Amino acid sequence: MNPSSASNPQPVGITMGDAAGIGPEIIVKLFAAGLPGTAVVYGDAGILDAAIQRLQLGDRFKAAQIDSPRAASAEPGLIQVLNRWEPLPADLPLGRLNPLAGRGAYEYLCHAIDDAQSMQLRAIVTAPLNKEAMQAGGIDYPGHTEILAERSNTKHYAMMLANPELRVILVTIHVALAQVSALITPDAELNTIRLAHTACRQAGIAQPRIAVAGLNPHAGESGRFGREEIEVITPAIEQARAQGMDASGPWPGDTIFMRARQGEFDIVVAQYHDQGLIPVKYLGVDQGVNVTVGLPFVRTSVDHGTAFNIAGQGIADPSSLRAAYELAMTMTPEAA
Repeated sequence: MNPSSASNPQPVGITMGDAAGIGPEIIVKLFAAGLPGTAVVYGDAGILDAAIQRLQLGDRFKAAQIDSPRAASAEPGLIQVLNRWEPLPADLPLGRLNPLAGRGAYEYLCHAIDDAQSMQLRAIVTAPLNKEAMQAGGIDYPGHTEILAERSNTKHYAMMLANPELRVILVTIHVALAQVSALITPDAELNTIRLAHTACRQAGIAQPRIAVAGLNPHAGESGRFGREEIEVITPAIEQARAQGMDASGPWPGDTIFMRARQGEFDIVVAQYHDQGLIPVKYLGVDQGVNVTVGLPFVRTSVDHGTAFNIAGQGIADPSSLRAAYELAMTMTPEAA
């Protein structure tokens, strides 16, 4: 559905992320390639104008400040910007950690969350932030996901990575590998399976096929390499099946992603960060999308970082941002 239609007039909110990274550049390139609906950028108009000039698009585009998402329109050649925080310095150095840019990325995200909560946005699409810069600016979070969950008072949530070939959702996210086993609890496992079901339903899959990866090599091999599969993961899968979900496993982690990629499953529940993210990112970050599942609104993101090493050079690839935007346009806030 077109977001500018009368039945769904809310724009998509795009957060600029860290101003010293590639976020402003890939956002300008996204708009330059054309959008099918209305979008508003939560960020800094001056920073975006500078990116427009560096890309030699000043004859086609300009950034303009607006007061609220309701003021957004699909006017050609205009990147509409909402900034409730202070303007960033015009001479902000690119490609370097900066506390003002880090704090700005946090503020833009919080304002977008608030507007999504009040149903003024169709979805949030986030450009990358830098955790060190954000911490230097006085904000200490592991990343986007935790800010989104806390700000929206969401208790059960999960990170999903998706591309055209594979969907992966994580039971544990930003924790040390040594802590993972203790965090693999029956509740955590069952909640993630439920969120996997929800994510697929949001994507239009009526009867999702959910594969659950084991934690240990060979999915524990009947307890020889660990008992998490026997004592925690299998009982959670059985509970999910009793609740009507098509969940199976635990499957060995070294083959289940290939099976899902070949179409046998719609989504894989991975037990920890790298188990799930390496297969997705190996297929290419240019089409990868990060989705926070369980929020009261749709949130998608690029599957890459701020790339300080190429910031301001005009060579950043906007493909992941385009994929994140397009996925957000197809998702619904709640499963049917």
